[in-house]
Amino acid sequence: MNTVKDLTKQAPASPRIRVGGYAILARALDKGRAEIAGNGGEYHFDCPLDNYLFGFKGVTGADIKKLLEAGSSNEEIAAWIDANGTPKTEEEKTAWSDSVEAARPYDNPDMKDWFIGVCAEAGIDPAASTLFDYLEKDDKASFAA
Repeated sequence: MNTVKDLTKQAPASPRIRVGGYAILARALDKGRAEIAGNGGEYHFDCPLDNYLFGFKGVTGADIKKLLEAGSSNEEIAAWIDANGTPKTEEEKTAWSDSVEAARPYDNPDMKDWFIGVCAEAGIDPAASTLFDYLEKDDKASFAA
C-alpha cells in the first residue's frame, strides 16, 4: 500500500520517477490517491499529462482509478498496466519514457506560446527546458516556505 500524499501540502512525485519502467506513473498515482482522499489541491488526476501514459498503453484513467480505490500499490498497478491495454515490450516502454522525459513543448508550435508563458512564471528558460523541468520547478515553487 502506498501512502496518500496531501497535495495541498506537498507535491506529487516527479514525473521522472519510473514505476514498472513508466515515466509519469508515480506522479499520476499520487494525484489519483490524493483526489480520491479529497486532498488533491491544484493537481488533477487523468489530466493531459497522465493521458500521455494512459494513451501509450491503451488504458483509461477510470481503469486506474478503480485500482487506486481498491488500494492497489504502485507496483501492482504497474503490473496491471503491463498486462492490460496495448502490449509493449520493455524496450518500447523505455523508449517512450525516455522520449516523454525529453519532451520540449517549446519546439512544438501548438504548445510553444503556452510553454513560454508558464516558464516565465516559473522563472526558467523555455528554450532550454523540458516539460518535466517545468513541472519540477513549478512543484518546488508551489511549496516553497
